[in-house]
Amino acid sequence: MDSPRASELLKDWRDAPGDKTLGGLIDTIGLRSFALLFIILLGLPALPIPTGGVTHVLEIVAMLLALQLIVGRKTVWIPQRWRKTEFEEGAKAKFIDGLINTTTKLERFSKPRFTWLFGYWWSDVLYGVAVFAGTLAAFLAPPFTGLDTIPALGVVILSVGVIMEDIAFVIGGAIVIAAGAIIEVTLGDAVYRAVKSLL
Repeated sequence: MDSPRASELLKDWRDAPGDKTLGGLIDTIGLRSFALLFIILLGLPALPIPTGGVTHVLEIVAMLLALQLIVGRKTVWIPQRWRKTEFEEGAKAKFIDGLINTTTKLERFSKPRFTWLFGYWWSDVLYGVAVFAGTLAAFLAPPFTGLDTIPALGVVILSVGVIMEDIAFVIGGAIVIAAGAIIEVTLGDAVYRAVKSLL
C-alpha cells in the first residue's frame, strides 16, 4: 500500500522531536488525515485506563473536527486553548504506546476493500456524521460506567477502515457505534425506571 498505515503515522509522531501536544499533532499530520486525529482523540476513551478527566475535552475536539468534515473543510482548526492539551503526562504518556499496539493489531485484519467508495465529498460527509454520532454517544455516557469505551472504540475501528480504505472495517465500526448507543439508552432507561420506582 502506498499510503502509510495509521500505526506508522503514530510511531512517527511519537518518535519525532518536539512537544507532544494536540496542537503539535495537528501541525504534524492534521492536513494529511482527519481519520488519524479521530483515532488519537477517541483512542483514549476507548482504552480502559484512567484519564484524569481529559476525555471530555478530546471528545469535544473530535465533534468539532467531525463538523468541519461534514461541511467540507480540508484543513483542521481548533481553538488555541485546546491545542495545548498534553499527551506526555502520567497515563496519557502510556496511552500513545497502547494506542499504537491496538491499532497495529486492528490493521492485521484490515486490507483495502471497495476502495472506490472512498475519497468523495459525500463519503467524507457520511464519515463525519458517523464520527459525530459515536463521539456524542461517548460524551453522553454515564460517568464511571465504562460505557463510553464502546462507541469510542467504534470510531477508532471506523477510522482505521477509512485510512486503510477497508469498507468491512467501516461497516464494523458503524455497528459498534450503534451498539454502544443502544446499550447506553437501554441501561439509562433501566436506571431511570429503577429510580422512579423508588420515589
